[in-house]
Amino acid sequence: MAFTLTFVVLIIYHELLTGSISVELNRKYLTDEDRLMTFQQVNENNELYQRLINFQSSLKRQAFLNSQLKKSNHSASYGINQFSDFSPKQFKERYLTARAETAPKFDPSRPGFQTKTNYPPRFDWRDHGVVGPVRNQESCGGCWAFSVVEAIESVSAKDGGKLQQLSVQQVIDCSYENHGCNGGSPAEALYWLIQTKLKLVNQAEYPFKAVAGSCQYFPRSHDGVIVRNYSAYDFSAHEEVMMSVLVESGPLVVIVDAISWQDYLGGIIQHHCSSHNANHAVLITGYDTTGEVPYWIVRNSWGTSWGDNGYVYIKIGNNMCGIADNVAAVFV
Repeated sequence: MAFTLTFVVLIIYHELLTGSISVELNRKYLTDEDRLMTFQQVNENNELYQRLINFQSSLKRQAFLNSQLKKSNHSASYGINQFSDFSPKQFKERYLTARAETAPKFDPSRPGFQTKTNYPPRFDWRDHGVVGPVRNQESCGGCWAFSVVEAIESVSAKDGGKLQQLSVQQVIDCSYENHGCNGGSPAEALYWLIQTKLKLVNQAEYPFKAVAGSCQYFPRSHDGVIVRNYSAYDFSAHEEVMMSVLVESGPLVVIVDAISWQDYLGGIIQHHCSSHNANHAVLITGYDTTGEVPYWIVRNSWGTSWGDNGYVYIKIGNNMCGIADNVAAVFV
């Protein structure tokens, strides 16, 4: 509701300044009283005025991105969403807080490894009932914890357990090598879970609060899911192997450059995405190679109003967004 109201206020004031709002939107939202109230509110509120400036900058940036993609006939689209009144700096500081550890380069010739070559052209763990609903990390920079917990949920269900929502807050509060809602490393979180043999409890027992708090402890006899091990590799030269690992091991935790995701609405990202600035942790649940452009299916933690019902699609090949630089598989 807060996002909707703020969005309407920004639209109204944008119209006052530019006169560019559509007749349909004008009829739907605006009265003379609305216009007067909004003009007074924005002029009395420097923060809201700054958000308007950010909103206008976002519109220009989105128009540029869409014009470039239209010329090259690519499918990603960019536009207004819940982040349109953030500056790129604000967006990065609040949401792009994951820390990447250097993963060893994957070597397909290493002893004991056999690459499966008969994996299906399309695979999505959602189709197998082991992926829960998209979460929303809200204003907490805890993507590192969300991606790890979501991977554990899916792998536990894949291996015969019940699909349940485990506690992200438990990892945010208790993973002492990380920084709660101010960022962290998925690898550090996984290492900590393995070393402590901590049982992840159900979210209902330790609910998400969007702020870091004191760690709550549970007895060893308490029900929960234990992480047995994890593996992490740089698959940047072997994305086809990643497909095999995904099918065999379950959804994969990855760290990407998500700067351009601030404006993402849907479609396959193929440009405007660096492979050298890892800053956001997400979960790959599947892939699709049946169309002209093969892509990864990626679950985000920014709610269902972002992207395609909370998902984003990244082109397979060329290590787009750095998606193959740091890939972790979880074992429970």
